[in-house]
Amino acid sequence: MQHRAARLADLALLVVLATLWGASYAFIRVAVASIPPVTLMACRTLIAAGLLAAFLQLRGIPLPRTREAWQQFAVQAVLNSVLPFTLLAWAQQQVEAGVAAILNSCAPLFVFLGTWALSRHEAVTWTRLFGVVVGLAGTGLVLGGDALQGAGHRLLPQSAILLATVCYAGAALYGRNFQGLPPALPAAGSLLCGAIVLLPASIVIDRPWTLSPSTASVIALLGLSVFSTALALVIYFRLIAALGSVATTAQAYLRVPIAVAIGVLFLGESPAPTAWAGLVCVVTGVAAMTLRGPRACSKDALRPLARSRTSHANPGDRP
Repeated sequence: MQHRAARLADLALLVVLATLWGASYAFIRVAVASIPPVTLMACRTLIAAGLLAAFLQLRGIPLPRTREAWQQFAVQAVLNSVLPFTLLAWAQQQVEAGVAAILNSCAPLFVFLGTWALSRHEAVTWTRLFGVVVGLAGTGLVLGGDALQGAGHRLLPQSAILLATVCYAGAALYGRNFQGLPPALPAAGSLLCGAIVLLPASIVIDRPWTLSPSTASVIALLGLSVFSTALALVIYFRLIAALGSVATTAQAYLRVPIAVAIGVLFLGESPAPTAWAGLVCVVTGVAAMTLRGPRACSKDALRPLARSRTSHANPGDRP
């Protein structure tokens, strides 16, 4: 009974995580109305990094002291916060939150393509090829016919969102360097490095002391930093430990429609019909790319099963 209750709690947290990350696009859309993109993301990384550093302190996990570790954190910061955060914030001055969420959800497609091109250790299955084709087709539908013809007035900001998505994919590939570390550690370290880069840029570019942000923008910034960044990452780490990485990726399929719904309900957005079709294609493609069936097991995962066939089974090992 307790196991079932814990399982239900984990599934509830999965929905909460999808909602927090889905809401981030609306938070950015509101905040960037009176806070310039660089300053907005400098504040986001600084607040979230401070909260995560405090979380690590409470857990008794010290930050590393080696130069090599912080160099890796700096690279991760560029790929996972400095560039994509700023590009998203700049683009969402013109692009709706729902459309940004749809385009940003293409990261798994770019991760697969990048992994296949660089190391070719990912199996190329018909399901994954289907996911790539459908996902890219969905991206084209979200951009719209005018954009594909080169006349779309939002082509540049939409392209910036896709570039941010490519950065996220690169961060996922580079993140393999942090295997063996507590997941919260590279998150906090990279956010701290991101703040170190973005704060001086904010001072030079935006002169934040001259800004007069609206109350709505300040509230959106706090929501983005506290809930959609720091709290969301803590929940993410909790779910990775409880459900595993594959099950936790289910939030990606929830996040996109939640983000679109938030944009429609609270921001009055109305995506074009092609964007709705693109939403279906992108979610379908990402699901095909990331959901693994029995054939997706690696050879290493099958070796214990092969050994078990040649030995006496232990009844106590059965579920």
